[in-house]
Amino acid sequence: MFLWCGSAEGLNWGRDCLRKWGFRRCEDICWIKTNFKNPGATPYTEPNAVFQHCKEHCLMGIRGTVRRSTDTDFIHSNVDIDLIITEEPPYGSTEKPSEIFSIVEHFCLGRRRLYLFGDDSTVRPGWLTLGPDLSSSNYSKDVYNSYFDKSEEVVLGFHQDVDNLRPKSPPPKVKQTRSMAQAPAQPPPVGMQAGYGMAPMNPGYPPTYHPM
Repeated sequence: MFLWCGSAEGLNWGRDCLRKWGFRRCEDICWIKTNFKNPGATPYTEPNAVFQHCKEHCLMGIRGTVRRSTDTDFIHSNVDIDLIITEEPPYGSTEKPSEIFSIVEHFCLGRRRLYLFGDDSTVRPGWLTLGPDLSSSNYSKDVYNSYFDKSEEVVLGFHQDVDNLRPKSPPPKVKQTRSMAQAPAQPPPVGMQAGYGMAPMNPGYPPTYHPM
């Protein structure tokens, strides 16, 4: 699930919703809004805000267990970043950046894609868009129901050669320890050898220092 929740209090409400619905928050995509095309525009200031907000958050939640190393037929991790930078829409607009579609499609290979509270601008192939502001739809009942008939049709096509091109997570660091008996003996530093102010090492006893 990808949930737009604005900022400030909305961010806390979004996290509460994910927990209530049984999802575990795993990522936070940040949308930075620029005013390059309209530099004189005054950002909207929320009543309890200390700073002017110029970003929104999209929380990503996962329910159940998904392993990026074994479930590569369903998810592709490490493809996109968690940052979107686009021009700010007009005040009062509910428009979201189209880049979020690419992030979702690159990450999840599932075919059951549902967009809630959408409008005509969010109608997209492969998605079912619902919302009161829709004047058209690409919904096909037969096609959508076919995604529930067979388990192999729930996800898109997968090929190992394509997955081999995907950036992989670095392998976990394995802490290697060796006993003193296995460690190779290191010669003492130059100037601290026998005859240069330090007596020969006697196993089991501390070194004996002699004045020069």
